[in-house]
Amino acid sequence: MNNSVRNTARLLGAGLRALLVLTVVCGVIYPLVVTGVAQAAFPDQANGSEVRSHGKAVGSSLLGQRYDKGTDKHGNPIPDLRFFQPRPSAGLGSNRANGVNTQYDLQVSGASNLGATNTDLIKAIGERKKWVAETYGVPEPKVPADAVTSSGSGLDPDISPAYAQLQADRVAKENHLPATTVHRLVTRHTAGRTLGFLGEPRVNVLELNIALRDLVRGEGEKG
Repeated sequence: MNNSVRNTARLLGAGLRALLVLTVVCGVIYPLVVTGVAQAAFPDQANGSEVRSHGKAVGSSLLGQRYDKGTDKHGNPIPDLRFFQPRPSAGLGSNRANGVNTQYDLQVSGASNLGATNTDLIKAIGERKKWVAETYGVPEPKVPADAVTSSGSGLDPDISPAYAQLQADRVAKENHLPATTVHRLVTRHTAGRTLGFLGEPRVNVLELNIALRDLVRGEGEKG
């Protein structure tokens, strides 16, 4: 009996020592090392790819956001056409009353899971295409796909160069700028494919709108 008690005590002691060592190694030392390396080698990514303008954090280059000037009588956001607009955000929102994320809500990121033949999706795309065509004065067949469809996460920070250029004339008019100046601004903020062959050319909407605001204020380049 005494041997059994001693063996049990020895096993419990060994288990507690292992728990203490693993807690210190995995719960303290490892996180500190990883955090230190990340802050030293990749400070921008480690801090959320934060975008700053005039010393103030205005968002992340990895996350999209809306540019609105209030809501209508139904509570729907009204796009502020002085700024370039992002692609739609229409992912699932299981923890929101309406069940759909339409405002780049970080807590309800996700795809809508609607198939190409879903009548609700077809209707929504038709309505978006009509709005884009009427707002920016282009035929509906000229509306790019990303202007009327959301990304898998519903938080895409980028739009296609085609959609950005499509908006340029209206943005220029709203800000009393030459259209050619705004088109050149889009071109300067167009990123190519990653490593030259991965993905598609893209325009980060937040960074483009920051440059646009600086231009309107006379703080950006006009060439």
